[in-house]
Amino acid sequence: MVNRKSIPAIPGAILHLQRQLDQFRSTQPRRTKLPESLWQAAVELARQYGVHPVAHPLRLDYTGLKKRLGGVPVVRRKATKPAFVELIAPQAECVIEFESRSGNKMRVPWKASTPHDWASLLRAWREAEG
Repeated sequence: MVNRKSIPAIPGAILHLQRQLDQFRSTQPRRTKLPESLWQAAVELARQYGVHPVAHPLRLDYTGLKKRLGGVPVVRRKATKPAFVELIAPQAECVIEFESRSGNKMRVPWKASTPHDWASLLRAWREAEG
């Protein structure tokens, strides 16, 4: 038995467009391009309800709908490896400083002679920056 509570209700406007798309698809050969009017209706619904809640029930290409909406995600470049890293054992105390590409800095005073897991600290800081 299917648990109906886990399936969100599809808004009426999306159901209406779904019927229009089903009718169009039933009268056209497979792979026929959708008319621009149907795409525009889907874009308007995506602005209101989101891309996935519209693309999924309408069986539309998610990426195609997102492009038409103007929300093509920016391709992020992979983080470059540091050009220079120098760790010198502290005599009594020192300051470790990290700087991100955006210019944010983190300074850590270090007064211990035991090694610290700097890689994990740096990774956590980068993840927190987003």
